[in-house]
Amino acid sequence: MLGRVTARTLWWLRIGRRCVLAVAVVITVLCAGLLLAAIRNDQAITGHLGTATAEVDAVAWDRTIIRFETPDGIVHIPSNGVLYPSGLVAGDLVRIEYDATDPDLARVAGRTATLTLLPLGTTILITWLVAGAVSWVIRQRVHRAVPADPEVAVVGSDAAVKSG
Repeated sequence: MLGRVTARTLWWLRIGRRCVLAVAVVITVLCAGLLLAAIRNDQAITGHLGTATAEVDAVAWDRTIIRFETPDGIVHIPSNGVLYPSGLVAGDLVRIEYDATDPDLARVAGRTATLTLLPLGTTILITWLVAGAVSWVIRQRVHRAVPADPEVAVVGSDAAVKSG
């Protein structure tokens, strides 16, 4: 069913399996980094807490832009948008919490890094389900592979010896 599989094909299958697992590890590390960054941002905001009412100016796929005024009368429009913006639409008035030492770091009041757990956890779960399935398929292919020439066993890097 699999036909003749060369040593080179087996080598590429093994490399492919390692690459699939490496990509899964990288995605997992990135997700963990995102969670740690969200926790760090929350700690910074909580450490120097300021509150305000903000108006949602624009909602895009990558950020939600808000405008708010701090007690010193300065209007701030965080360039990276507001943290945890789900459910906001342009024109909404929303309570926000911001870092008083860095007003560009703002989040919707009452929302924290715990909101990132579901999407990040789902991403990690799906990544490992896919990586595990692909890795298993590759492993099965390698184990079931029929050698190209069962009469020849490779002894060294370039030498081949007939068995029997």
